Amino acid sequence: MFDFLIHSPVTHYAEKTPDHPALSFKGTELSYAELDTASNRLAHALIANGLQPGGRIGIYMHKGLELGVAIYGALKAGGIFVPLDPFMPTERLQFILNDCGIEHLVSADAMASNLAKLSGTFTGCIYGIDAEAGSKTLSWEQIGELPDAQPDVWIVDQDLAYIMYTSGSTGQPKGMMHSHHGSISYARWGAQHVGLTPTDRVASHAPLHFDLSIFDFFSTSQSGATVVLVPEPITKFAASWTEYIEQEQISVVFTVPFTLIEMLQRGAMEKRDLSSLRWVLFGGEPFPPKHLRAVMEKLPDVRFTNVYGPAEAPSCTCYDLPPFPEPFDEPVPIGTVSANSADLIVDDDDRECGIGEAGELCIRSSTLTKGYWNRPDLNERVYLYRESHGPFPDVYFRTGDLVVRHEDGLLRFLGRKDRMVKTRGHRVELDEVEAALATHAEVSEAAAFTVPDDLGSKAILAAVQLRDAATAEVGNLLQHARTKLPGYAVPRELIIVSEFPRTSSGKIDRKEIINQFLNTGKS
Repeated sequence: MFDFLIHSPVTHYAEKTPDHPALSFKGTELSYAELDTASNRLAHALIANGLQPGGRIGIYMHKGLELGVAIYGALKAGGIFVPLDPFMPTERLQFILNDCGIEHLVSADAMASNLAKLSGTFTGCIYGIDAEAGSKTLSWEQIGELPDAQPDVWIVDQDLAYIMYTSGSTGQPKGMMHSHHGSISYARWGAQHVGLTPTDRVASHAPLHFDLSIFDFFSTSQSGATVVLVPEPITKFAASWTEYIEQEQISVVFTVPFTLIEMLQRGAMEKRDLSSLRWVLFGGEPFPPKHLRAVMEKLPDVRFTNVYGPAEAPSCTCYDLPPFPEPFDEPVPIGTVSANSADLIVDDDDRECGIGEAGELCIRSSTLTKGYWNRPDLNERVYLYRESHGPFPDVYFRTGDLVVRHEDGLLRFLGRKDRMVKTRGHRVELDEVEAALATHAEVSEAAAFTVPDDLGSKAILAAVQLRDAATAEVGNLLQHARTKLPGYAVPRELIIVSEFPRTSSGKIDRKEIINQFLNTGKS
């Protein structure tokens, strides 16, 4: 069991090191034995209320010890957990609940007001809150009265473990399906690469709906180490975050460049004892070299790894920076493929590129997604099939990222082929931003685009053209966007144009709109 399923290490370490902390949150700990028992009880609750193998279980809560109980309880019940951003707009939440057929929702009393906004559209069972009018609920107290033995559920490693939703170009989020096999491959890579041991305290800085969190929880449990959950308010204030590292004696962090730049500029690092920190992994977007150099100088005894991989194939390549690198001004490479992965770089005609030729990176990996939930159309487009030495073709995932391989064998990231962007580590389809704005009754057309921000990431901006005689104001348009998009995808600024500039083919000329922003000084 310990070898095949992503949740099995919890039971293993509950027997081997029962009193060792599995989770820590604001000074309170949950041991491996306590986590094992609590998650077993939740699993029994899910099964008693009709969960079938492969049923989807939404996890809709803020950071806390119960978050780990929810993850492992869902898996032990034979279910597929679906992380739900606790800050997402109600309309987006309703879409995911319906699209994924979620009939079981693990939450907490703090989310009661958000759940009330579902207006009776969710008719399944809600776990972790007190009774709500018109809803079937079980409180944590009631769950705690159930059997504490692991339920007898038969699962194989090809079964799905989780579905993670991300921005979609159609205007609706899309769900990536990951199996136990893929998840455990990712977890083992992380544990082995960093050399995690039971003494490590690994920060869970990323939210659960962000793929970095899979490393936080599952690589850590692979090693019998401790997950230190970072409260959301602390993630927003760099000085509080560095203080938390010091207080909690955090040893490993996997985060985005934006967080590390914030630490550098606003984290009061010179006032902290960060000697517990031994390894920092970063990914999600390119790290501006000048900021990366400065962070490394502040933390000279810490190892740094640039981890690349879309959420569909997480951590498929990486690059370990030398402990004492020579001064550098070029972006660091994304490295070479990780264990049990293979890469292929192709041009626009799917011909393989040679050394020094730019092309789209395609990945074949044990961590690769099983595809997108309910999206056969998209699944047909994202996979590339290549003849193999055996009877079946090799299947590669088209990342949409442009890369080049140099003579040294290292891959270097060049940019995107499509309209997907990364902003402070979050993946956003600009087409989804445009679609959200265009649903406003007074908007005729919308255009979204990005400009560099002052922290080495990208800021999303937008312009709209109104219908004839419409008089919508910018503030109202942005508020409308907030009802449909996660906060990180809402444009930082928006302008109303009388008419969009067009290319010779009649398409909106986004480059000209960006020039208008720059010329007016708005960006």
